[in-house]
Amino acid sequence: MAETKKLLRSLAGETQDVPPIWMMRQAGRYLPEYRTTRAQAGDFLKLCYNPELAAEVTLQPIRRYGFDAAILFADILLVPQALGADLWFVTGEGPCLSTITTQADFDKLGPVSDIHEVLNPIYETVKILSRELPSETTLIGFAGAPWTVATYMIAGRGTPDQGPAHLLREENNALFEALLARITAATIEYLSCQIEAGAEVVKIFDSWAGSLKGEAFQKYALEPAREITAALKARHPGIPIIGFPREAGEKYIGFAKATGVDCVALDNSVSPIWAAQNVQVDGCVQGNLASRHMVTGGQELVDETRAIVQAFKGGAHIFNLGHGITPDADPDNVQLMIDTVREG
Repeated sequence: MAETKKLLRSLAGETQDVPPIWMMRQAGRYLPEYRTTRAQAGDFLKLCYNPELAAEVTLQPIRRYGFDAAILFADILLVPQALGADLWFVTGEGPCLSTITTQADFDKLGPVSDIHEVLNPIYETVKILSRELPSETTLIGFAGAPWTVATYMIAGRGTPDQGPAHLLREENNALFEALLARITAATIEYLSCQIEAGAEVVKIFDSWAGSLKGEAFQKYALEPAREITAALKARHPGIPIIGFPREAGEKYIGFAKATGVDCVALDNSVSPIWAAQNVQVDGCVQGNLASRHMVTGGQELVDETRAIVQAFKGGAHIFNLGHGITPDADPDNVQLMIDTVREG
């Protein structure tokens, strides 16, 4: 049977007159219905681990907007928690974790084989979504890339320059690489279980890839993405994978070929015309409208959306933002973006 889901057609390399569209963090605080469900859950982590409510918030933007894909509602820091790190969220500040800066800290982590005990509710969410999503909607699973997850595990929080992780990488490289290897192995198992539960695509989010320079990018952003992709494709032949080495800049060039991912997601620090000439030549690209347009709206949103669609119309493209939508976004601007993509 010929593939009918628009997102999967783009991931297979098909050029479409109207690109499929979804949005990073499309289930989120900008939607009043999300805020209601989150309040019902009690807090962010309880929402992640409640399959019925996590499925509900995943479905909300599909009901409201009819996006071509739904992305599982979860968080990249569930993997460290499943490995034994302490994780909590501070309102207004974001995530906090117990830190890993010494061998003794690392030795407290559990084995990869134990992660499913914590992560089983996530697989249950995927199963619910697999049943409940409209037939035309693609279900995306995801995980954080090992480098990005490691930056949080080392610092215990988000940092502006990933300084603590870079310091450990330079001062105790053996420990740093052991941590990355543990995260990589856990990520393969986690994504594999998402696929078994019904995810049709998986995405690897490397939000802090851009802070790795030179050889460090190859070793700690590109190589783990290649390893995860190869392992998943060996277990699940034909599974499409989206890689997102955010702010990679020139290093977006050749990333798909080097890692084996089917699509490269682009942030909005690169121009669509440059990306079409240098990245899309190797296959499908995703992106890359600046998320600020979801706040400001207006003609600028329409013009920029049209320019992105135009730039990428010569090849396989999935329309998305360059990063996640922010809590201060206006839901009406999301509709304006969708209408502009679909109606031209």
